[in-house]
Amino acid sequence: MSNFLANFVRDESGAAAAEYVLILAIVGSGVAAGAVFLGGKITSALTAAGNKDSNCTIASSGSGTVGTC
Repeated sequence: MSNFLANFVRDESGAAAAEYVLILAIVGSGVAAGAVFLGGKITSALTAAGNKDSNCTIASSGSGTVGTC
């Protein structure tokens, strides 16, 4: 029984797993913060691009499709 307890105390494999979990938590927090910070800017850019596209007119002609924006 004393060997089991001594080996259990010296075993560091769980420490490595805990370090990986900590790294993943930090990276995940950074990704989430970036998404929150850039979310509004990305939405604005896509909305502006969609508005430009909706102002375009497309017409068919004998040589194919012609469009103006």
